[in-house]
Amino acid sequence: MPAKSRALPTPDLLTDVRHPMEKYLRMDRLPHIWCSGCGLGTALSCFTYALDELGLTDADLGVVSGIGCTGRAAGYLNLDSYHTTHGRAIAFATGLALARPEKKVVVISGDGDLFAIGGNHFIHAARRNINMTVLCVNNFNYGMTGGQFGPTTPIGQKGTTAPYGNFENPFNLPYLAASSGAVYVARWTSLDARRVKEAMMEAIQRPGFSFVEIISPCPTNYGRRNRIGDGLDELRYYQENTVIRHGSDPKHADLGPGKEITVGCFVDEPRPTYLELYNELVVKKNQF
Repeated sequence: MPAKSRALPTPDLLTDVRHPMEKYLRMDRLPHIWCSGCGLGTALSCFTYALDELGLTDADLGVVSGIGCTGRAAGYLNLDSYHTTHGRAIAFATGLALARPEKKVVVISGDGDLFAIGGNHFIHAARRNINMTVLCVNNFNYGMTGGQFGPTTPIGQKGTTAPYGNFENPFNLPYLAASSGAVYVARWTSLDARRVKEAMMEAIQRPGFSFVEIISPCPTNYGRRNRIGDGLDELRYYQENTVIRHGSDPKHADLGPGKEITVGCFVDEPRPTYLELYNELVVKKNQF
């Protein structure tokens, strides 16, 4: 009789393969909920690699997020993290940054959360130069709640609440951040993971309010409604239409169909932080 073949055991990918950045992740909450082709997994990986290269641990920082697809990132991180109410991530982060100045505070959220209901908090935190880093994954719509258009949706692009195309002028996020007073402003796409990671490292090391925008595909809602294709199609579009212009005026970095995607580090200009100026005032007051 022929010998019976013996089936090889099938490895359980969730238990037998270790993530290289496992020390920063809550492995019991994986796999994540993000859609195939979305850039959020790339953005989160870039963040963990940035922390690893900087040698930062849970004792060194706090992570705050708002509501939306990007806001789920805080829940996957094995760090002190806060999943806050819609649009209020920067308000919570401001309190944390002032109460625990020894920690670096990082806000990870989306374009809708940060610049629609949360827009006022953003501009005033930048104006005050609160010591925090804001990482915005911009997918041009409200991806989690059904694909409504938002404050960054390019003119002419469709959403569930703009079936005939958006006609409201969108925000140019690097220009808004720079004009509000951010000391570091950069933009990259999720295609260029190495530069995203490096920009995150630079932003985290800058005292004061720093900002990094990550342009990301949203194939399920934004891409499908605008007939862009899947996530790979959007990444190919980034590759063909991205132009690196370090130090250029972010005023000219607006986005939209038919326009190039200007990326790079636009602003890197230190100035005293809110807490530094406050402490100087306290010292002067105590001298009299």
